[in-house]
Amino acid sequence: MRIDIITVLPEILESPLSHSILKRARDKGLVDICVHNLRDYSTDKHHRVDDYPFGGQAGMVLQCEPVDRAITFLKEERDYDEVIYTSPDGDVFNQSIANQLSLYNNIIILCGHYKGIDYRIREHLITREISIGDYVLTGGELPAAIMTDAIVRLIPGAIGDEQSALSDSFQDNLLAPPVYTRPSNYKGWEVPGILLSGHEAKIRDWELQQSIERTKRIRPDLLAD
Repeated sequence: MRIDIITVLPEILESPLSHSILKRARDKGLVDICVHNLRDYSTDKHHRVDDYPFGGQAGMVLQCEPVDRAITFLKEERDYDEVIYTSPDGDVFNQSIANQLSLYNNIIILCGHYKGIDYRIREHLITREISIGDYVLTGGELPAAIMTDAIVRLIPGAIGDEQSALSDSFQDNLLAPPVYTRPSNYKGWEVPGILLSGHEAKIRDWELQQSIERTKRIRPDLLAD
């Protein structure tokens, strides 16, 4: 899989994309994550990529030309399944979307910035808009990193124990069950006896019931879906 991220602040993405599961997946050749500085596609002598909005609104807007040049350059090299724009207007990112995107071969993520991008880019080049929540961030770099992390960990081989990813919260619209480790008794706080029983079927049943109970109590909206 290949993920191309277009941004005006590539430095923000250096650390999140270079550690833990993402680093191992890249080292194994399971995913190629390429970060592109939008300013490299500007024809302005100062590498400017933004301008004032028509209509007199406050803030700055990313211009059509550098974004178009960047996306066109990438599309000339390969076909893309999605060109995603990180936007507060988009579909709210969830595990279902992560699962879907993890099955693709190539995606582009365009990081929003300033007041946003010229709307013509959204009309003609963007295939999907995704938000990570109903709040405003300085730019789309952190949402791009979050989406990339959620997607890559689902690629077969990215996690040593693939069953671990399948049992994560939200995979079945359920929260994960409680987890415990040694010692089994700490300050009188004991691990549920069923987990020490060695009876795998009963343990799986207990975990499912715990997941359902926790979801009903904490996130009943997931069960409604």
